[in-house]
Amino acid sequence: MNFFLQIIVSGLTLGAMYSLSAVGLSLVWGSFNMLNMAHGAIMTLGAYFVIIWFDSMGMTLWLAAPFALICAAIAGVILYFISAHWMLTKRAFDTNIMIATIGISIALQTGLLKAFGGEPYAQPLSLRSYSFMVNDVPVSYQRLVIWATALILMVGVGIFLSRTNFGRAVRATAQNRDAAQLMGVRVRRVYVAVLALASVLAAVSGIMLSSMKELMPLMGGEPLLKAFIVIILAGLGNVTGALYAAILVGLLEAAVQVLVGAQYGFPAILIFVILVLIWKPAGLFGRRTVARQ
Repeated sequence: MNFFLQIIVSGLTLGAMYSLSAVGLSLVWGSFNMLNMAHGAIMTLGAYFVIIWFDSMGMTLWLAAPFALICAAIAGVILYFISAHWMLTKRAFDTNIMIATIGISIALQTGLLKAFGGEPYAQPLSLRSYSFMVNDVPVSYQRLVIWATALILMVGVGIFLSRTNFGRAVRATAQNRDAAQLMGVRVRRVYVAVLALASVLAAVSGIMLSSMKELMPLMGGEPLLKAFIVIILAGLGNVTGALYAAILVGLLEAAVQVLVGAQYGFPAILIFVILVLIWKPAGLFGRRTVARQ
């Protein structure tokens, strides 16, 4: 029973962190076929923004966190204008933008290494030292905060996409860009807003991750890879499926870590992805074919 409860607690925590980064990545891909390889670097950057505003600027944590998310949104806007904005109408956009964002990611990581060094930092937004027991399984208040934050943001993104005019514009642009333009949708504004939103979600995920571990300039690589695994399982561009796939991946990784060993968690995920793609190449929640107009 304790093993099962530990798997649930750890799996939901991992799933919550993966879901935010994966949903942002999936949202960008679904909107305009951009595979953002700088997503992991923005996760790291968002976490460092908390330290910048808290330690360097002397803000309280209640102010540092919102300002960090604002800075992450601005980073997403800048990312659009220095890369995607100039490539949208060019041939092989999806390949070129992937290469460009790899370069931007390397530049961001190098800048963080120069500014902060390679030593780990403790995330000030952390409550790991406070916990309570459930059937002899410790549950930290930090996990509760992570669960609640992920739930609120996922519900918020769902309402934004389904109930607001701008969210409908995002979905229309994802389905058919030319038709959306004919209906008066300013698609480039949509692209900017989507990248800003995805960057905010990435920053929250980075803050969550660093609150459970340590903050380092190169910490975004593994979470980015797992976010890719999640959206592949979900089906490229499937935002709702990314949420379910993230929880599934989190529970699988936690189960293997608890029952077998921590070092086998990631290999187990890779084996699971390979088996799923053999059985269902479009992903667990994806369609057989996706035609973008």
